[in-house]
Amino acid sequence: MKNWWRKNSPVPPEPVEGRPGLRQAQPERVGGALPERAVADNAETILRRLEWTVLRRLDGLLQGDYRTLLRGTGLDLADLREYQHHDDVRHIDWNVTARLNTPHVRVFTEDREMTAWFLLDLSPSVDFGSGEQRKQNVSAEFVAVLARLLTRHGNRVGAMLYGAGVDAVIPARSGRRHVLHLLHSMRTRPAPAEAGATRLHELLNHAASFVRRRSTVFVVSDFISEPGWERALAQLAQRHEVVAVRVLDPLELELPDLGLLTLRDAETGEHVVVDTHDKGFRKRFARIAAQRESELREALMRAGVDALELSTDGDLVDAIVRFVDMRKRRTRLAGGGGLPTHLKHAA
Repeated sequence: MKNWWRKNSPVPPEPVEGRPGLRQAQPERVGGALPERAVADNAETILRRLEWTVLRRLDGLLQGDYRTLLRGTGLDLADLREYQHHDDVRHIDWNVTARLNTPHVRVFTEDREMTAWFLLDLSPSVDFGSGEQRKQNVSAEFVAVLARLLTRHGNRVGAMLYGAGVDAVIPARSGRRHVLHLLHSMRTRPAPAEAGATRLHELLNHAASFVRRRSTVFVVSDFISEPGWERALAQLAQRHEVVAVRVLDPLELELPDLGLLTLRDAETGEHVVVDTHDKGFRKRFARIAAQRESELREALMRAGVDALELSTDGDLVDAIVRFVDMRKRRTRLAGGGGLPTHLKHAA
């Protein structure tokens, strides 16, 4: 039952033109991907729409002060203070700690410039959505928003794309054209040649060996994967600042009463017919889903990473703003001080 739920997802209805509430037909695909010109135009359209709707609302929240959501690393020693929860143990000053018998950490002058990496899980299970949005579309919009916000301030962003394996690495660069290239690479990526379970630990281990300089790493995935990724994520977080961005769909948490429903394994293509009219079945489904939610959150907490959840029926701006507020409050508590007035209003 548990394995069945983890790998199966309802087959979404076919798009019907002219009927309200249903998705419009998409451009014709060639070999599993959109035509090159259509993808380029689509990427430009998506980014322009996000710049006018989302970026204008988020502008100034991620940058504008040294104590913001994301920070670069500096080399100039600014101060010493007592060790607090969430501090990086590599910043402990052992000489001062030995003299005072209390752990102290070095505080460095923070640098605005940073490098961010997006580890993108584009396995078949991410190409699912019970409504108008698919998880892959939510992932693409999140990457576009964060990448554009960062590159506008001179920061660099790179990406690693995972399907059946790590099949593409986009070097870290800055600029709007680079963000368009990143979106274009996500949308033109061919379907995996062979089906199989997602092995998220392969993506995490590849990033750990490839990204040498300390960076901010966004792991964008639905975290439906073979076991073993938890340890790889914790090891990656020891060197980098890691944020787990989980994309999900409401239908993965609770099934409505829809009668007989065909479920398809997104990674093997296997079909299973279930009766969602059965109240006992829906309760078992919800119980398994709740158990997996609890296990996933505990695993992320043990790995020491922050988590951001993006739902296909949620608002991207609201999710990012809540995450910004959480990070700033935690930073204020860890630093023992308050936020500047203009940042309090922004949060």
